[in-house]
Amino acid sequence: MSYVNPDPEPERTTGLEPGGSVPPGETPPAESSLPEAGPREPHVQHRGWAKAPLTLILLLVALIAVGFLAYALALIL
Repeated sequence: MSYVNPDPEPERTTGLEPGGSVPPGETPPAESSLPEAGPREPHVQHRGWAKAPLTLILLLVALIAVGFLAYALALIL
């Protein structure tokens, strides 16, 4: 892959004031984004949560809920 410097050379770029700023009404130099683009990545489809982790999480939530319920009943009685 060849490298392209995205910064314009002030000596060779028209429309730039000293210091590299652009005067009002001028269009700034375009960026070169296409040569610097990375490799194409295929779209990965996710099927959601797997059954085992989801079951473990739901079981843990149920145990915590039962624990809070038992604690609340112990305070009442």
